[in-house]
Amino acid sequence: MTEKLISESITVDAPPEVVFAILADPRQHSRIDGSGSVGSVISAPERLTATGQTFTVRMKLFGVPYVIRNRVVEFEPARRIAWRHFTANRWRYELAPTADGGTTVTETFDASRADRVTDTVVRAAKFPERNREGIVGTLQRLKAAAEQDAARAQRS
Repeated sequence: MTEKLISESITVDAPPEVVFAILADPRQHSRIDGSGSVGSVISAPERLTATGQTFTVRMKLFGVPYVIRNRVVEFEPARRIAWRHFTANRWRYELAPTADGGTTVTETFDASRADRVTDTVVRAAKFPERNREGIVGTLQRLKAAAEQDAARAQRS
């Protein structure tokens, strides 16, 4: 991966629909956040269903709280979802079913569309390194959450 595309993958013992249900519900993003930056949702649809939808979240960076509005820019049910805020950077999740009924999830921080100023800030703040750590943590938390949700659904 380049510094403009930071990706990691994990295999989850849950079907893509279960994983996607978590990703498409902004209220669950703090449940799976491995970066420690995602807080509560201020406004969002109950479930993201299409590109163009927005959701607003409380965040924290370097201990400083702020609010950010995100817009869905890629959407394919149970396969792909991505959003961005005021910069062109995207946070993307791609899901691929496995032969045994699970899901391979790839999360990517995509800064390939960033302008020169945003790119300079991203590099100076060491976001490529920070984002890789956050992605690894998020994928581990997403795996645990999806497997828990799938087990709960099987018991019902």
